[in-house]
Amino acid sequence: MPQSDYRVAMLPPPGNIVAPRGFPADPRPAGAPQLFLDAMDVRLKVFCDEQKCALEPELDEDDPRSVHWVVYYTGGPGPEQPVSVIRIVPPPHGPHPNGFHDPHEEPYVKLGRVATMPEFRRRGLTRMLSEAAFRWLVANREQVGGGWKDLVLTHAQVDVEKMYGRMGFVTDDKLGRWDEEGIEHLGMWKRLDAVP
Repeated sequence: MPQSDYRVAMLPPPGNIVAPRGFPADPRPAGAPQLFLDAMDVRLKVFCDEQKCALEPELDEDDPRSVHWVVYYTGGPGPEQPVSVIRIVPPPHGPHPNGFHDPHEEPYVKLGRVATMPEFRRRGLTRMLSEAAFRWLVANREQVGGGWKDLVLTHAQVDVEKMYGRMGFVTDDKLGRWDEEGIEHLGMWKRLDAVP
């Protein structure tokens, strides 16, 4: 399908409206922006329904402070539909999942909650979203804050390590591998010095 069949949309950090009573929180919070609800629909279908991850932690403490991106499919006969999502979590971050912590580690943003509906995979939508997010980050460094200077981390599922490698991410062996919801993950870094 041509790229003209898709629209990329971004939501700045939504704040506590997505978890007005704290955590755990309703993954489809009343009053949340529609783009956030669309992103959560994709995340719940991919992570909870398909991959059998727990529902309760899907909306987490990073969601209110993250920037969210959604790809909408506009090429069908009906209304546009959300089909692919990511979020960018600004610094600061706690220790890495394997417990590694370097107090002098350069501030980074974290690319996460990457999910695409099954029938829309292998169409370059993760790359499309990531590149849109990276362009926004480079153009809006002051909004990211925390001393951030172009470093991105992703906690990738091992099965998609090669996909991230093609996007310029490099696996960091010191972060090791760890289990999240029964799925093996690893850490990968990218420097945004040449954003398409």
